[in-house]
Amino acid sequence: MKAVLLTLGVLLALALVVVLYGVGAYNGLVNQQQAVDAQWAQVQNVYQRRADLIPNLVNTVAGAANFEKSTLTEVTEARASVGRVNIDPAKAPTDPTQLAAFERAQGQLGSALSRLLVVAERYPELKATGNFQTLQAQIEGTENRIAVERGRFNEVAQAYNSAIRRFPAVFFAGGFGFQPRAYFAASAGAEKAPEVKFDFGTKK
Repeated sequence: MKAVLLTLGVLLALALVVVLYGVGAYNGLVNQQQAVDAQWAQVQNVYQRRADLIPNLVNTVAGAANFEKSTLTEVTEARASVGRVNIDPAKAPTDPTQLAAFERAQGQLGSALSRLLVVAERYPELKATGNFQTLQAQIEGTENRIAVERGRFNEVAQAYNSAIRRFPAVFFAGGFGFQPRAYFAASAGAEKAPEVKFDFGTKK
């Protein structure tokens, strides 16, 4: 009888240890998942900051005499295309294809915006205005913030993705809805803050 009770006690103790460990592991995954989603929201925030600055920049540049209208149109259309990519701002995407579409749209906007700034630099009357200089500085600062926040997102996403694949979480993570998060793809020179160079000299 004592042996049976002892065996039951040991089994109960082991079960309690397993349950407590499982609860701790689950809570740890929840915390990491929330960290990924929080960083995703920050990524969305810096992209939105750029989108909010663009109308002011376009309006300021549009006032310059003989300014290339096609460049302004390209920026406006690229900004509109970003708005057509629907990704939940409160939850980091699990579908790499969806994130790739988001990246493509944002990349096109970033390229169009860089070309706008480069072309705008050729207009002395525009360069001299305080509004343009302020907006230019804010846009460039936002590009740096985007690079930083994307890097931080990849770091927390990597930590989370590793956690759900480690033992013993790998056995229950999927069943509790812990799905891997997609990464931002690294581009050439991504380790450096983006910069726009203005080295065109006098316009002929």
